[in-house]
Amino acid sequence: MAEPAVRIPDAKVALSTASVYPESTATAFEIAARVGYDGVEVMVWTDPVSQDVEALRRLSDYHGIPILAVHAPCLLITQRVWSTDPWVKLQRARAVAEKLGADTVVVHPPFRWQRQYARGFVDGVWRMAGETDVRFAVENMYPWRYRDREMLAYAPEWDVTQSDYRHFTVDLSHTATARTDALAMVARMGDRLGHVHLADGTGSGKDEHLVPGRGTQPCAEVLEQLAVSGFDGHVVVEVNTRRAMSGAEREADLAEALAFTRLHLATSARVPRA
Repeated sequence: MAEPAVRIPDAKVALSTASVYPESTATAFEIAARVGYDGVEVMVWTDPVSQDVEALRRLSDYHGIPILAVHAPCLLITQRVWSTDPWVKLQRARAVAEKLGADTVVVHPPFRWQRQYARGFVDGVWRMAGETDVRFAVENMYPWRYRDREMLAYAPEWDVTQSDYRHFTVDLSHTATARTDALAMVARMGDRLGHVHLADGTGSGKDEHLVPGRGTQPCAEVLEQLAVSGFDGHVVVEVNTRRAMSGAEREADLAEALAFTRLHLATSARVPRA
């Protein structure tokens, strides 16, 4: 006879430094260590520490928290961070990842108005991926909506599974905003899914990044599917805690997100009785 056992996949659970905004990158390392995350993903943005490889190394060493991934500065507010040339941004993100021992660079597809960058993006990402062991994991986005209007802001597509990339990032807040089927997207990504941004959403026009379990996305089902498939990438909690009334409330939200993730990454398996 066999009896149920718990099998935990190799995936590590990391905290995105964006999850503590408007607090600092340094605060993210402190909370990640105290709450028990396996590592952090550094969102490179306007905080000077997030752009400084030596400052990041010191934070990682001090708190004993590894940097597992680097999110390249792709947001509207980071258009001038590191460079105005998007290829230089990716080259610098790769260099920082290599120096810090991170194995993944997360990148968004280009904005449509970045025409030249967009035309060469798919081939360029493949070329850069061939020059390093660091994964370039391209993240699914969403149409921009205002009232009854919709704008396709990303090229070649907001649905990155429509293009040929070596690795993908799936973001469950973005699937909510896009009003697309998250489980179907994960299935389309298949074994090229290398990275997960875990958050929730309700399908509103806003990119909500709710604590998982507080929206309508199949966060638990996605995690359970990853566990069954033996996913060995990183699951990164990337949530919005701007409405937290105190540091204690923010930390409680991030502890809840971690507990949710670990719970649903553990899947029942049947093993022979010892």
